[in-house]
Amino acid sequence: MVEDDPAIAAGIVRGLKGAGFDVELAHDGRRGAELALARPFDLVVLDLMLPELGGFEVLELWRGRLSTPVIVLSARTELDARLQAFAGGAVDYLPKPFWIEELLARVRARLRLPDAAAPTRTFGWDGALLDLDARTVTLAGEPLGLTAHEFNVLLYLVERPARAITRRQLAEAALPAGGDRSERTVDSHVARIRRKLGPAGARIATVWGIGYRFDAPEPA
Repeated sequence: MVEDDPAIAAGIVRGLKGAGFDVELAHDGRRGAELALARPFDLVVLDLMLPELGGFEVLELWRGRLSTPVIVLSARTELDARLQAFAGGAVDYLPKPFWIEELLARVRARLRLPDAAAPTRTFGWDGALLDLDARTVTLAGEPLGLTAHEFNVLLYLVERPARAITRRQLAEAALPAGGDRSERTVDSHVARIRRKLGPAGARIATVWGIGYRFDAPEPA
């Protein structure tokens, strides 16, 4: 894994190790390039915007010398960057923000590994039930019909209970790049989520001047 952002790197490493993979992490392009050439790896996950040596330069160094499949993981979403990465030898390209589950699925696909059996992941509170795998939210057993963006916003909050999340964080993590990521749009999504959840929506607290917080119920 070649990634310079400590938070993103930690999350990916945690997810990969949790899925049973051994992971070697490099925080800059030069170190990542050297590691991949010095030792046999089954797969490389490579960021593009790296210190010391950029991702495209790393791919150029590996050209003709590295047979290991490379998955590019980058905040750059423009077509030119994707095409340049594939021309440089990458076998896959996943834009940020991303779901760790999708990255794991792509890693398994490139390594021709079967999908790991995983328990159903759900979050429940005040009669509401969020099913991460099915991407559904029900209230007293009835589906709420959240939009994809509303689901992403709610999930981001629910997965981080008791933490104040800024509107910017919500926009960048839950809304698509290139779309409307304004604070007003985030507020509109939260307002609709609260309305659809009814009393269960009161768990989404407004943190004035910052954003929102999910106040999870105390464990029984």
